[in-house]
Amino acid sequence: MKAVCWHGANDVRVETVPDPKIINPRDAIVKITSTAICGSDLHLYNGYIPTMEKGDILGHEFMGEVVEVGSAVKNIKVGDRVVVPFTIACGNCYFCKHDYWSLCDNSNPNSWMAEKLMGYSPSGLFGYSHMLGGYAGGQAEYARVPFADVGLFKIPDGLTDEQVLFLTDIFPTGYMAAENCNIQPGDIVAIWGCGPVGQFAIRSAYLLGAERVIAIDRVPERLQMAKEYGKAEVLNYEEVDVGEALKEMTGGRGPDAVMDAVGMEAHGTDFMALYDKAKQAVRLETDRPTALRQVLLSCRKGGHVSIPGVYGGFVDKVPMGAVVNKGLTIKTGQTHVHKYLRPLLEHIQNGDIDPSFIITHSLPLEQAPHGYEIFKDKKDNCIKVVLKP
Repeated sequence: MKAVCWHGANDVRVETVPDPKIINPRDAIVKITSTAICGSDLHLYNGYIPTMEKGDILGHEFMGEVVEVGSAVKNIKVGDRVVVPFTIACGNCYFCKHDYWSLCDNSNPNSWMAEKLMGYSPSGLFGYSHMLGGYAGGQAEYARVPFADVGLFKIPDGLTDEQVLFLTDIFPTGYMAAENCNIQPGDIVAIWGCGPVGQFAIRSAYLLGAERVIAIDRVPERLQMAKEYGKAEVLNYEEVDVGEALKEMTGGRGPDAVMDAVGMEAHGTDFMALYDKAKQAVRLETDRPTALRQVLLSCRKGGHVSIPGVYGGFVDKVPMGAVVNKGLTIKTGQTHVHKYLRPLLEHIQNGDIDPSFIITHSLPLEQAPHGYEIFKDKKDNCIKVVLKP
């Protein structure tokens, strides 16, 4: 089969690789009809996530048709149309039973790697390094899905791939990020980052009752999408002092909740952004927490901080004094996708949201390297790329 393979920083290739096979009775094989390039994939593309190996198959946002099931899979059959959560979960451990699906104890066969960095291992992820399981991803013609009896979600007839594909990751991620803001009626929510997750976070904040959403970015087409589709007020951080602007927009009190939907490769215009870039270049710091610092300093006293942005290791100069002395509540985490699939599908079916608004480019799988390039460099007004095997 054809698959998108990682060969190093800024080097992905579409290659012929062996077809996946059933290796466990709870496995299934999915013929992929749609897959996408995620902002998190750019961390791999840029070389910032450790334990990648040449030839690794990328991709964790994918869906398709079941073509084979293992003997223990009784609730899914050949021919079912399914979406696949990017977090791999067993369904039986303490964390799965408590709806913490992305913290599954049993789905990362390389948990010892993650434990060295994080103390404990999160769940395995598709196409996202050997530290997180070494699983082949879904930017391919076929994929093996372990724990398929809990890891495949059947899609009802009448919905297009484009409407449901993002149930695999970025729609639940944006929704959980907004839920972590503990939004109350009348709240003002400020969101750093208007990429795909940020766009869904904006929409989700309104679904959860926010009165105002303020979106911060520097890319014109992202700000325009946040304003046009998300009905957000927007700030370009290259044109204004974001902290001062937020104070003015909130009567001096600050946003009730704030969100870092940027993560480890944040850009900035101040001295600290240059400091982070220099330290990261010589591997004295793994991540650039420019947005994180602004988020923590800008939130009102007693407010909520949500961090859906991916961080891979260690950050420097984080204002913990602000966290403690302002009494901030911080919630983070990879998304518990399984928890949100059914309620978010209902929002789609009810017409509350059509997730396809986020797609700017649809390309054949063979053009994946081009898709990565324009997504990374923000060429051709690219915000979200869908690949068609």
